[in-house]
Amino acid sequence: MQINVSGKGVDVGEALRGHIEKQLEEHVTKYIDRVTSVTVVVSREAHLFRVDITGNLGTHSGLVVRSRGESDDVYAAFDASLDKVSKQLRRYKRKITNHHKTAETPDAEAKQVKQGKKYTLPADAGEHEEEDKAPGMVIAEKPTAIETLTVRQAVMKMDLQDLPALMFFNSAHGGLNVVYRRIDGNISWVDPESKAA
Repeated sequence: MQINVSGKGVDVGEALRGHIEKQLEEHVTKYIDRVTSVTVVVSREAHLFRVDITGNLGTHSGLVVRSRGESDDVYAAFDASLDKVSKQLRRYKRKITNHHKTAETPDAEAKQVKQGKKYTLPADAGEHEEEDKAPGMVIAEKPTAIETLTVRQAVMKMDLQDLPALMFFNSAHGGLNVVYRRIDGNISWVDPESKAA
């Protein structure tokens, strides 16, 4: 596993770098041995240290693990971020183990990917009355891939990448679906194709 540690406006000393590398090796390989690379970025925001961890799981499905930790102590910020990664990998390992029994692993299905466009709007979009007549300003536009997944795979991908929401084509019927994390911690699934029971 390749580990890249860098600082963004923060000098990462040898002691911190050594701590990060040792802890990542210990915690990540405990759950999965296919992680090919992990990037750790240490930065400072006002009075808090922020540590972002991103790891490539090394599967051809392109699954990535992401987490963020913040604290007034850099070691505590890293530990918080590492705890989130450990939790995500533990869930991933549990789901993979369960999927092997039913042959529904993310790698088992050939996923179809459709291209879409992702737009970035300003934070105050929709707050002005004149926007009802004309669309708001678009800050950025770029292509994005929308995968065909099962609901279980979509939830796993959202969890691993620490995303607030994920849009996907449901492999059961091909319709566009969304899963998102609610404020109470539960996950909601929006399926416009679903028939009312």
